[in-house]
Amino acid sequence: MLAAAVGGYVQHRLQNVTAAPDDSVMASSVIGQPLPALSLPDLDGKLHRLSDYRGHRVLINFWASWCLPCLQEMPALVKVQQNFGDHGPIVVGIAMDEPVHVRAFLAVHPVNYPILVGKRDAPSTSLILGNRRQNLPYSVLVGDDGRILATHEGAMTLEQMASWLSP
Repeated sequence: MLAAAVGGYVQHRLQNVTAAPDDSVMASSVIGQPLPALSLPDLDGKLHRLSDYRGHRVLINFWASWCLPCLQEMPALVKVQQNFGDHGPIVVGIAMDEPVHVRAFLAVHPVNYPILVGKRDAPSTSLILGNRRQNLPYSVLVGDDGRILATHEGAMTLEQMASWLSP
């Protein structure tokens, strides 16, 4: 597990170093656009449409069990869901990982928000939502009208998340 986390972190750092300077173009191109019509399975295989969360401001967080920054960010996501989630799902986690690894991780570190499994084949779910470099973690803020308001590559702080989710 530690080796996988270190490997994921190294891959993440190398991608940041070698990325082209215009990588923000795709992320910025999704801002203001309607959330694409995506249906993703949960860990039991049941499909969920992201459009089902329309009417709520939603923070979509892409992560993987091997991604150390993702795992370090999760307690803040839990806290944000606890603080803002009384009005419906606010945080939706999308695991870019094998379901067996996700289940094992969540058995030890449960979360209080829905977890879906992203498509990793091209084009990946995170790429469709603007993550051109496909680094993790990656977050997308969707307004209650279903439009993408912002994207963020890398781990977010609790303060950043709260700022995103505040009306």
